[in-house]
Amino acid sequence: MKKVSIGFASDHRGYKLKEKLIEYFSKDENILSITDCGTDSIDSCDYPDFAYKLGKIIQDKEVDFGIAICGSGIGISIALNKMKGVYCAKVNNPLEARYTRVDNDTNAVAFSGDTSFDVAKEIVETFITTEFSGIDRHQKRIDKVKKIEGNL
Repeated sequence: MKKVSIGFASDHRGYKLKEKLIEYFSKDENILSITDCGTDSIDSCDYPDFAYKLGKIIQDKEVDFGIAICGSGIGISIALNKMKGVYCAKVNNPLEARYTRVDNDTNAVAFSGDTSFDVAKEIVETFITTEFSGIDRHQKRIDKVKKIEGNL
């Protein structure tokens, strides 16, 4: 596995899980760097603010992958997907994390703050270690998505 940079973002409901994941992955020798885009507490906050920070560092190629966590994982993924060049999948398990990389070449993944640490850890590990398949039919579909994005 090549060394990768990861950005993390969460709202208040994802804060504790985000902190545990950052602590765990900061010890991983395959992680080049980790950027914490907030939030910094369990105090109520708005997920779009932190999605934007994460999306910017993905757009600017400061990180290879983004990991986003909010109450459901849905809101933060919607916010990230509004940003050009950011492709976020809301996933529930490691298999979905694998598929989103193999088939869709996504650069961000989102999940619920209610996800257990063990499952969240496995989602992140699977996501950052899985390569895009490069299969023509998948690339054709990704190109169509990018065309839609460019026409907005």
